[in-house]
Amino acid sequence: MSLLLAPWARLSLLVVLLAASGVGVLVYEPQRLLSQGWPPGLPVGAAAVLFAVAYGLGTAALVPRPLLNLAAGALFGIPLGLPAAVAGSVIGAGISFGMGRVLGRDALRPLMRGRWLRAADEQLAKHGFRSMLAVRIFPGLPFAAANYCAAMSRCGWLPFLSATALGVVPNTAAYVVAGASADSPDSPAFLFSSAFIAVSVAAAAVVGWRGRRRLAASAARTAGDQVPVPAPVVGAGVSGA
Repeated sequence: MSLLLAPWARLSLLVVLLAASGVGVLVYEPQRLLSQGWPPGLPVGAAAVLFAVAYGLGTAALVPRPLLNLAAGALFGIPLGLPAAVAGSVIGAGISFGMGRVLGRDALRPLMRGRWLRAADEQLAKHGFRSMLAVRIFPGLPFAAANYCAAMSRCGWLPFLSATALGVVPNTAAYVVAGASADSPDSPAFLFSSAFIAVSVAAAAVVGWRGRRRLAASAARTAGDQVPVPAPVVGAGVSGA
């Protein structure tokens, strides 16, 4: 195997790409979308499509999704902003999942020896859609971190992407509505979306705590199944005189 195809070389490339993406985000300052808006001269539909692609690239580059969701609502309103944000979320999740699986999985899989890691991997392998749906609806784990963690597991592409497309809708909608109604902070839409965001954060904490307990129980069961049974000790026979 050539050096460039070695697992640790690919992992190093992934780290370099993520670091370069982070620097690019700091230089570009995507938060300017909220203050300066989208460049003029594009039809609104084409701008929404380009925004979805930029959103996906941004999330893969570790740009916080709440910021992009607020920008989607502020720039395009709810009818176009929500589909663009959801599509961008799926694009970004797919990019991160693919990068993690191709560049990092072979190097990191052998290190997943802890009981919790094995239990999480088993959960994602057997119940990938259900597990990822819970992660997306109650986002206690940051979006990018969830993408790369799922890439290291045995979760399939279809459960991962379909759960992402469905699970991000409620939280994304709340931020898009907040962005679209930010100029009227006393409006029912803004107040409702803000309350929903606060409730979802609290619910994520509760679900994360309960999930931690389930993983601990699963890890304990896995460890119990792997405890070797000691062989019986056979005493030496006493010969008669």
